[in-house]
Amino acid sequence: MLIDSHCHLNYKGLIEDQQNVLERARAAGIDLMLNIATRESEWDAVLATAEQQPDVYATVGIHPHEADEHPHIDTAKLVERAAHPRVVGIGETGLDYYYDHSDRARQQGSFRAHIAASRATGLPLIVHTRDAEEDTLAILREEMGQGAYPGVIHCFTASGAFADAALDLGFYISISGIVTFKSAKDLQKTAARLPLDRLLVETDSPFLAPVPHRGKPCEPAFVADTARFLANLRGQSVEELASATSANFRTLFRKTGFSKSGAAPSA
Repeated sequence: MLIDSHCHLNYKGLIEDQQNVLERARAAGIDLMLNIATRESEWDAVLATAEQQPDVYATVGIHPHEADEHPHIDTAKLVERAAHPRVVGIGETGLDYYYDHSDRARQQGSFRAHIAASRATGLPLIVHTRDAEEDTLAILREEMGQGAYPGVIHCFTASGAFADAALDLGFYISISGIVTFKSAKDLQKTAARLPLDRLLVETDSPFLAPVPHRGKPCEPAFVADTARFLANLRGQSVEELASATSANFRTLFRKTGFSKSGAAPSA
């Protein structure tokens, strides 16, 4: 069984056919899906999907693109919403200097508020970084000095040096369908050497459909294609990769081991 550690089930491209999307994922052997929030206006819908689907969990967070529009979302607000029993992570958050849709200083402030919420709740931080390696790493390191927190670099496309630095901080690395692209040679080199006990797989659906689905809306079922490619790249069986990445997800997102009510599962 596989776990899609990062998808957007309530985004256009999936929401219109969400139930069938979920059924196709289950048929493809996807055991769990983590439905990621990116703006406050979608928190309720993301949570509702997780409440209705036992194999879907949720996060609360503000994407760096949305930082300008959410100056009121502080650590206290994130911590409050993260108390919901189906919320298992904080984010996605981070820095995006490629598009610069939000002021960089505001992105950084939002990023730090999310880190503080991760530290306060113990829930893992889901980090987006694009063309911002230096500042992302500087903030992660500085904040780690204020107290440890768990996290993952999602949809990893950064340098090998950034991967090593993130691993040194205790972070996990999540690989998306980008790794299957012919142009992703540097990413493939990094993905091939990542430690198996820190590796996750994801779709980031409805974006970034892997080969052989390029040009289609991506969906959680396609994480199986990414896993097959990644296993072959690393010289491992798909079963070994699936078992390890699923165990890693459960280790990082510990709250998925609790029931919908928030109580610990029975023995």
